[in-house]
Amino acid sequence: MKSLVPAVLWLIAITFLSTRGTVSMPRFNLIGADKFGHAAAYGLLVWLILLGIFRIKSCDSFSHRLGVFLFATGYGILMEFVQANFFPGRFFEYDDMLANAIGAVIGWLVFVRLFPTLDPIRMNGFLHRLGKIVNRKS
Repeated sequence: MKSLVPAVLWLIAITFLSTRGTVSMPRFNLIGADKFGHAAAYGLLVWLILLGIFRIKSCDSFSHRLGVFLFATGYGILMEFVQANFFPGRFFEYDDMLANAIGAVIGWLVFVRLFPTLDPIRMNGFLHRLGKIVNRKS
């Protein structure tokens, strides 16, 4: 389960950011920095979950990826309901939900593009090289 720690930490960060109280009035606007932030947050969430699942067991199936997409999209919808009902100054916004779903699709597509066959040997080699790069910069 250690493989899912980054995804869980990112989910906690999304929850924290989604429940902060300093937000302006809602208006439908799919093009804006806020919507790109939503898409990036949920894209990264999907990517991290898929990576964690892959490390635990191969997730080379459409159903695994679809389940992760549905979870992330559902969580984005849930957060809109939570914001509207439990946090003064926060609002229910359809465009945020759409941006979350678009980000989830992008995260899925990026994962599939980076790991098309989900070959464990290639994946482990990629993670090893990535670890070397990260350690070199620290």
